Amino acid sequence: MNKKILLLVPLMLVVGLSGCGNKNKKSNASVDERGVSTGAAVNGEGVAGEQFGGGPVDRTSQRRVYFEFDRAAVDDQNRAIVSAHAAYLVDHPGIALTLEGHADERGTREYNLALGERRAKAVAKLMQAYGLAADRITTTSYGEERPVALGHSESAWQLNRRVEILYEDQ
Repeated sequence: MNKKILLLVPLMLVVGLSGCGNKNKKSNASVDERGVSTGAAVNGEGVAGEQFGGGPVDRTSQRRVYFEFDRAAVDDQNRAIVSAHAAYLVDHPGIALTLEGHADERGTREYNLALGERRAKAVAKLMQAYGLAADRITTTSYGEERPVALGHSESAWQLNRRVEILYEDQ
């Protein structure tokens, strides 16, 4: 019987320790439908805006700016994405961009086209505030016509309320 107990002790230690770890680490990172990270790791030591490895997030890899329902204002998280793209484009004068505004399916076709345009122009205005020349920016709106997420739920609508940032060689 003592031999059985001696054999169980290491097994219990392995099982017990496998559940241990830093439970304070959390992530607000998410992945969009293309598998691109849309957030950053957050833990007791780091802050939003850092990757799991501790380095800065390359916000230019994030080509979508998302919006709240029926809004065209760029929030703080998405402002960082716009700022990173503007800085990159200021440093690379041979590149122009198109900003495509989109909306979810709620609302009339005309309303959603206008909302997509307001969103694209809000991003353009912010890029100009960060130093990008207006003549390098083209805006267009597709309204609800080009959804990236099909479905009739908040999670689908949330992905469709966006501005796509598309680079073009001049």
